[in-house]
Amino acid sequence: MNSPLPDVPEVRVVGLPQLTQGFDLVERLDLQMHLKVHGPLEPVSGERLAQLAEEISLTGRGGAGFPFGRKLRAVAKSAIRRGVRPVVVVNGSEGEPACRKDTVLLNRAPHLILDGALLAAEALGARTLVVAVTRNSTEVSMRAALAERGLSDRRGQQLRARVVRTPERMVSGEASSVIRAVNGGPALPPGRRVRAADSGVGGAPTLLSNAETFAQLAVAARIGSRRYAHTGLDSEPGTVMLTISGAVSRPMVVEVPTGVPLRYVLQLAGAPPLPQGVLTGGYHGNWIDSVAVHEAVVSKASLASVGGALGAGAILPIGPETCALGESLRVANWLAAETAGQCGPCKLGLPAAAGGLADVINGGGPAALEALREVTGAVKGRGACKHPDGSARFFASTLSAFTDDLAAHVLDGGCGRPVTGVLPLPLPGYEEVEESIPSGEKVFIDWTLCQGHGLCADIIPELIRINSDGYPSVADAVVPMHMRGRAQRAVRRCPALAMRIEQVAAPAPEPSRPALPSSNRKALGSGRS
Repeated sequence: MNSPLPDVPEVRVVGLPQLTQGFDLVERLDLQMHLKVHGPLEPVSGERLAQLAEEISLTGRGGAGFPFGRKLRAVAKSAIRRGVRPVVVVNGSEGEPACRKDTVLLNRAPHLILDGALLAAEALGARTLVVAVTRNSTEVSMRAALAERGLSDRRGQQLRARVVRTPERMVSGEASSVIRAVNGGPALPPGRRVRAADSGVGGAPTLLSNAETFAQLAVAARIGSRRYAHTGLDSEPGTVMLTISGAVSRPMVVEVPTGVPLRYVLQLAGAPPLPQGVLTGGYHGNWIDSVAVHEAVVSKASLASVGGALGAGAILPIGPETCALGESLRVANWLAAETAGQCGPCKLGLPAAAGGLADVINGGGPAALEALREVTGAVKGRGACKHPDGSARFFASTLSAFTDDLAAHVLDGGCGRPVTGVLPLPLPGYEEVEESIPSGEKVFIDWTLCQGHGLCADIIPELIRINSDGYPSVADAVVPMHMRGRAQRAVRRCPALAMRIEQVAAPAPEPSRPALPSSNRKALGSGRS
């Protein structure tokens, strides 16, 4: 069985590097090395930044693919209409086991991401920047990057910046989940769809985009749209970051210009010459066969034309020696377990679909197959977030891509091939093993005031449990940084005012270094406060 991908796998580049420039020199580009490699960033006005994004056809690189320029204008318009300062959020929450490209950028090129985010913040007149991450390594890297620029969440700063930790789960990376986590709630979809551009962090208009998207914006701002367009396709200029895993000898993250044949990228990672299938777009994506692989190039349009998807940039081939349906069942069970548990299609439909696929594989016959198709159809389009839709797409693609295997299982009781676990999934207990950075703070309870309401245990059950006599029992542990927001909320919510948070260890000093050079104050939304 394959183990989970490392946080930072091997990184390769096809052609000239843009996002990965300097990776051949150092493991991580600190601010000094970042400026040596990429050079200073010239000021960009707000209107020009939106035009730049439109000229390079910049869309979100997290899977949704929404045009960045349109999102920027929507946030600016909402902020001006309401007369409030907007918020900028970098979504580095990469909870899918097959994706590592954002993690690579957050770990190795954090300042390129911050360049793009700070350009957007300046353009919008934002005074708050949040970076959401899922892993310990990315939290360490981004906190260090903010410190290298002299940025922090202290009051009185022109721009307050902080890092927020979200769980390593599929649903935690959705925009609404990230905003809910930044607001101090659970990293789960709220169950109702509200545009972040209208109401996001703290109710303010919020520009939330993927980490790679901000890095691409920073590259384009330095070299200009004309030079940016010299790389890749005319319709989709520039490069994309892909995570290649599955049946490959060298799992990797690769930066590749659009238009490069997909088969070349797979060969680079050591994929089988004739894969049984290739999952494109990750676990919310689509399977394509070996014929489509030879026809497709790396681009959204090309992959869509052969039934695939670029999505979040995860590409996973499987070889002819493994049971494709069995491999898909492992992913199906994981998708079902990732439910937010907030709506019927997700909480009930996905486990039923995974069970239906198991019935088909185990010889349930045509009746089991028909039942699976009905369940999958019932899930699609009815969820409170995008997880049921993406999972239903994976189920439907599996059924249509492996028809020969399906016939063998339905009619003959199996295909005779083993399940080798070639598609990466987290190991059991993987989330609990990962630790966070300590905040240097502890939670204390004044027992002369505590009345045993128990709200604190509901908010931070990892640190506080209710004991047998109905009163809270506090763990003798330093609050991890990613739980600090919830711990503060528990203190505020205590009806008896019995809780407090105290510093027990001095945090490491933050080096004072200059942030991004001040840009032109003539910005999209900077005229209002």
